[in-house]
Amino acid sequence: QVQLVESGGGLVQAGESLRLSCAASGRTFSSVPVGWFRQTPGKEREFLAVISWSGRTTFYADSVKGRFSISRDNAENTVYLQMNSLKPEDTAVYYCAADPSGTWDKSRSYDYWGQGTQVTVSS
Repeated sequence: QVQLVESGGGLVQAGESLRLSCAASGRTFSSVPVGWFRQTPGKEREFLAVISWSGRTTFYADSVKGRFSISRDNAENTVYLQMNSLKPEDTAVYYCAADPSGTWDKSRSYDYWGQGTQVTVSS
């Protein structure tokens, strides 16, 4: 069993930055990939980024490429999402997910999910 907890969300103005954290506990493996998704009410979860636990491989959705950056600290079992130049369209609940079996950009591929952290960007 793996437990994930997101933190770092909040209310910011357009153009500002936030850093989200995803802390893992329980059974973890350094080689397990971790992804970030976001969701607004009534919509499917949107893939944002994924990283191998080794940190050697990353992949980003076009919508956030150049603005968001994913990183990891395996000593702390934590994955980060640095979010720069935030826009009102980025307002959503942000989730981290671990251990995909299949394609990394599909929410159905992930076995474990956190409860989410709210990000609100005002115009």
